[in-house]
Amino acid sequence: MLIMKFGGSSIANPERIRNVIKIIQGRKEKHDKVIVICSAFKGVTDELIRISKLAEKADNSYKKKLQELVNNHLSIADELITTNDKERLIEEINEGMDVIKNLLKGIFLLGDVPDKSLATLVSYGERFSCFIVSASLRSVGIGSVYVNASNIIKTDSNFLSAKIDFKKSTKNISKLTQFSDNIPIVTGYIGSDSKGQITTLGRGGSDYTASIIAATLRAEMLEIWTDVDGVLTANPKVVERAFTIPELSYREAMELSHFGAKVIYPPTITPALVNKIPVSIRNSFHPDHIGTIIKEKAHFGENPIKGISSISNISLLRLEGSGMFGAVGTNSRLFDALSKKNVNVILLTQGSSEHSICFGVIPDEVGKAVVAVEQEFRYEFQNKLLHPLVVESDQAAIAVVGEKMMSSPGVAARLFKALGKNGINVKAIAQGSSELNITAVIDKKDEAKALNALHEIFFVDDLNSINVFLVGPTGLIGRTLLQQIKKQKEFLKSQMRMNINVVGIINSRKSLISSSGIDLENWKEILEKKGQKSSLSNFSNEIINLNYANSVLVDCSASKEVANFYEKFLEKNISVVTPNKIANTLSLEKYNHLRKTARQNNAKFLYEANVGAGLPIINTLHNLLNSGDRVIKIEAVLSGTLSYIFNSFKGESKFSGIVLKAKEEGYTEPDPRDDLSGLDVARKALILSREIGSQLELSDIQVKNLVPENLRNVSLQEFISRIHELDALYEKLKQDAEKQHKALRYMAIIENDKVEIALKSVDNQHPFYNLSGSDNMIVFTTERYKSNPLVVKGPGAGAEVTAAGVFAEIISIGNYMAN
Repeated sequence: MLIMKFGGSSIANPERIRNVIKIIQGRKEKHDKVIVICSAFKGVTDELIRISKLAEKADNSYKKKLQELVNNHLSIADELITTNDKERLIEEINEGMDVIKNLLKGIFLLGDVPDKSLATLVSYGERFSCFIVSASLRSVGIGSVYVNASNIIKTDSNFLSAKIDFKKSTKNISKLTQFSDNIPIVTGYIGSDSKGQITTLGRGGSDYTASIIAATLRAEMLEIWTDVDGVLTANPKVVERAFTIPELSYREAMELSHFGAKVIYPPTITPALVNKIPVSIRNSFHPDHIGTIIKEKAHFGENPIKGISSISNISLLRLEGSGMFGAVGTNSRLFDALSKKNVNVILLTQGSSEHSICFGVIPDEVGKAVVAVEQEFRYEFQNKLLHPLVVESDQAAIAVVGEKMMSSPGVAARLFKALGKNGINVKAIAQGSSELNITAVIDKKDEAKALNALHEIFFVDDLNSINVFLVGPTGLIGRTLLQQIKKQKEFLKSQMRMNINVVGIINSRKSLISSSGIDLENWKEILEKKGQKSSLSNFSNEIINLNYANSVLVDCSASKEVANFYEKFLEKNISVVTPNKIANTLSLEKYNHLRKTARQNNAKFLYEANVGAGLPIINTLHNLLNSGDRVIKIEAVLSGTLSYIFNSFKGESKFSGIVLKAKEEGYTEPDPRDDLSGLDVARKALILSREIGSQLELSDIQVKNLVPENLRNVSLQEFISRIHELDALYEKLKQDAEKQHKALRYMAIIENDKVEIALKSVDNQHPFYNLSGSDNMIVFTTERYKSNPLVVKGPGAGAEVTAAGVFAEIISIGNYMAN
């Protein structure tokens, strides 16, 4: 025997009902006996409740709404039913309409909706849908009989959440087997009390009806047909990469449903669990999909976790104080008090010190819970033995569930690591002795982020996703970075199990955010077509509000405005990667505060490309310091432009000619004085000095400006026309150096908490002497590298190497999040 239950979405319109008929017909061919339970059409129960509310408010529009609802049912029936059943069906619906109208008229006059009246009113959702489905089956030649469950499911008189009288109901349910070849179409959700008055079974009532019938008749299987492919590893509306769980045990299903898995409802599982009836969750829109089987013993690979679920809105109440220490019966008193007020406790945790108890309830029950606790413990509150009850609203409970957790060490560690690395604070923890689930209470705003982070750790840790928001995609470095990510994307997926997902971009004109990622093949066209008007403030607010897991802001601009947003991102656990030097060369207070903010919020602030583009300068320096070395002196050629100029300034070459050639070949800024001023070198040197602990400001640095004072403030055109005036000065410096077999190098010297930026001559024993092209070179003299300093040399400028440096740091954050 097979019991089938179809939800409202499965029978919402004629096309879907035809699909359900095909499913039923296929099952009938394979099973001796099939019984079908149906919900109301999608949205009908809620609409009937809304109509009752309108009548309660004496709003005559309820009549129009009711007629629209009935017309929809008649329209569906008219399209599906071709036999003589149509006339009988219309009579049944009209009879029901008479009852509904009388109920609503009474509600209208009374100004109140009694539970008894509401139960009868909403029962017609299931009655009408089952009339139509049953008649539709007969119209295609499948024997069917309509069964009103209020005649077989007997309950108490709690009209909106009735308790079932199993003894009486079992006897009635057994009569369903007496319909020979006709398929019973049974109304879900409804029953009746001892007086024959209609009752409803509360939320998930149709599933419960099906489960009770399956258990009573010892069915081979209970199939629950809905609009999703079974029970998924997480809510697919929040976690895009959620997938179907092939098998669940009864216990796992109960835990997942308790913590918000919408496909199944806890009481549904209980009758099946007791009688060991397998429950299959199927998708009526994809009937060939295997869905999820719920049974006594389930298997699902080696993963100890089966699913992640959440309750989106709870309130956390904390009772604490010295009066609890060693006090016998505190928990009993608490539960008794809450029970008397009909408060349902979602979770409970108590510290081993016996100093506090923390429990969660739904927000609607906070008021009752507070009254219950304050009344029960009034003596302790009055005598300061307990602190005032603390209530934290806007919380969410996240639960990871799996029976194999018991024999799998490290699950809790992975959970807390994933939450911690994403800056999610855990307010309370609960875990039963069975180790079937671990529950963490967090801020509601972090729920989606937590679900995605945990899903990635437990289910797709073979492919770690990093969500990148890029500022400056149209600049040379940003554009090159996107090209590098696109080129390397498949390699990172296959070899490093990492997916770098560019989900947001902004330039000076437009911005775009896409949760599924932006196609790097056509990002310019997509930005132009779908992008919003650029607003850095709106862009940053949207990033923060979206609260994606594993988020990284990449700033490839040279904007101070963008740099001023770093703190805001770091505060929200969004890591920052940038070649933009501005943030690190603002005030020392700002420099220190950014690092403190990053540490406090478990975010990364990475800026290797601030100095030397893609050269490993800052990382090398950090490794030296972290391993206990002490830096004595740093000498550095930090400008690729000035390195090129002085490396080329030899023989008969004139200084002005080399500068103009460097400008022509793109080595200099549009105005070469920006390079010749030495300010860029000073900024880089300031960053290095601060990294080794100096307390300097930019104004403390001695900078040799290579442009004579009389040419610093003239127009660019005039400067270019008079640049030859520099030749005599630098020719003399060159000749003086050559006489001593030395070479001119523009360099930074960091020593004894001082920084000097100057043009100096170096002999052939100095590492800088043999520099060529536009290379940078940094020489670290340390306690360990005293007689033979550590040298880092290579291209210190250029879009390719700078973007590569940024790219490497994005990858390092990905590795950090994964490990």
